[in-house]
Amino acid sequence: MRVVFMGTPDFAVPTLVEIVGAGHEVVAAYTRAPAAAGRRGLDLVPSPVHRTAERFGIPVLHPHSLKGEAAAEAFAAHNADVAVVVAYGRILPPAILAAPALGCLNLHASLLPRWRGAAPIQRAIMAGDAETGVAAMRMEAGLDTGPVGLVERVAIGPDMTAGELHDRLMAIGADLMGRALAALERGALNFTPQPEDGVTYAAKIDKGETRIDWSRPADAVHNHIRGLSPFPGAWFELDGARVKVLRSTRGEGAGVPGTVLDDQLTIACGTGAVRLVEVQKAGGKAMPAEEFLRGHALKPGDGVNG
Repeated sequence: MRVVFMGTPDFAVPTLVEIVGAGHEVVAAYTRAPAAAGRRGLDLVPSPVHRTAERFGIPVLHPHSLKGEAAAEAFAAHNADVAVVVAYGRILPPAILAAPALGCLNLHASLLPRWRGAAPIQRAIMAGDAETGVAAMRMEAGLDTGPVGLVERVAIGPDMTAGELHDRLMAIGADLMGRALAALERGALNFTPQPEDGVTYAAKIDKGETRIDWSRPADAVHNHIRGLSPFPGAWFELDGARVKVLRSTRGEGAGVPGTVLDDQLTIACGTGAVRLVEVQKAGGKAMPAEEFLRGHALKPGDGVNG
């Protein structure tokens, strides 16, 4: 089929590779324009999808807007059978959604209708969900409201981080979309409307919610830490400097929230405790808790600021 691919981050790359490998003709890749990066922010760096598309010789487009007649005409001129959208980062106007002959398919990293929206991977872990998944859905005007064609479920381990779940769903999602396109091509992809019950929204992660609140129960603190790892990272303050927590597990003991309980960096929470496994000082490298403790004279009874 003739495919327009729309995506930006690393999460979208395996799906693009899968589509090309399946023999479909990707006639254009829409992605974010190169963004300033580098030490001084002077270098313009293309997105992961941009780099991958160029490797395959696919024309890359990054229009400032998809709204308006000109953008709609340019999109329709691709004469695409289908558009595949994976973490593109923009809402598609009705004229764009209607242009491909077989519609627009979106790969969404949740079990819809749970966790519609921008941060489904992080929110699923932060909420303590035991499973999530990926869904290939037909896009419509609402936010992730379209009917679902294929779903793959994935268990969330008790200590799994958002980064680990991201990588797992990224690979499974590419295979899922490949199967969805194959079924669509032979007219065998059947869509099921999402149920009205169970709708939740995965709001974009705000920096203001990244600070650890030790007064919460240990399970909630642990889920908060792993749901924000590795980025943007949950953090606490020690000696006036931020310390990001990249990995934790449930700990033993109890005490005043924010108090160190032992020599393994176990911290008391509102109920229960969390043991910090891997941390990172601002501007430093990630390190095991024992290495961190060698440079900080923390002892049982000391407090860390949430």
